[in-house]
Amino acid sequence: MGGGKGGSSGSSTTTIRYAPYVESYHQAFLAKISEEALAVVDDSPFTGYTDIDVDTAFFGTGYLISSFPSLYDMYGKFMAGLDIEVLWAQNYEDTVNAAEVDNTVTAEADLIDDDIEQNVLPRFETGMRDLNAVMTSSYVVGKSLIESARVKQLAKFDAELRYRLIPVAEQRWQAHLQWNHNVVLVYAELMKLYYSAKQDITDFNYSMDAKDKLWPFTVLEYERAALGALQGATNSKTEVAGASKAGKAIAGAMGGAAMGALAGAQIGAAGGPITAVGGAVIGGVLGLAGGLLS
Repeated sequence: MGGGKGGSSGSSTTTIRYAPYVESYHQAFLAKISEEALAVVDDSPFTGYTDIDVDTAFFGTGYLISSFPSLYDMYGKFMAGLDIEVLWAQNYEDTVNAAEVDNTVTAEADLIDDDIEQNVLPRFETGMRDLNAVMTSSYVVGKSLIESARVKQLAKFDAELRYRLIPVAEQRWQAHLQWNHNVVLVYAELMKLYYSAKQDITDFNYSMDAKDKLWPFTVLEYERAALGALQGATNSKTEVAGASKAGKAIAGAMGGAAMGALAGAQIGAAGGPITAVGGAVIGGVLGLAGGLLS
């Protein structure tokens, strides 16, 4: 360090110099930085980026969110205009009086008729013949009783089957009510997801465009940091514009490590307990935490 001083009205000049090998390495470092900066300053890696179209991703080509019913329209269709009594009658009719139930009753009637023709009537007619009562009124009454039993058995089967289906109709009615409710909720969540994704993707598209426009300044920022390297750790921004939080956190850790190493070296030189390595570790942890919180 040297200085010169003029007369009482003159000015003083102070020059800070470093070890010759440090200045030599710094000069070579600046030359390399300048060479690399000139090579990449006009070659932005973000130039060919194509914006993401969130509308096409959600709705398909040519459609917008306005092409579909509004949330209030969906609520009015599925909830506000819903008559639960009409819905109950519809589910009851579709369950208890369904075509499948009628087909089941018809199949049971065929089985009963088959049993009567193959088993009941032959035994009845054989008994009446043995009694010589085929031509009597008892024969007619007996056949009418058999038919009456058939009708009652079929009616009982039909009633029991439909009665057991009433809880099924109620379950379907409740499921239908819950379905209408869920449709509105899911529709609302889809709209929220769309607007959230649209905002995020729009921000991302703009950030990529900003990175492309600011690429020369990003390169020059690294060159500026190289120029001030001999001044110690400074608060310089050396990440690409719009970097992610993880990238900023890593950059903060590196910057913190540099400052910690510098502080550790100074304290260690003064006889303190913290070495340059220990200072780098502490500074790195603090820098990483600061990057994540920023």
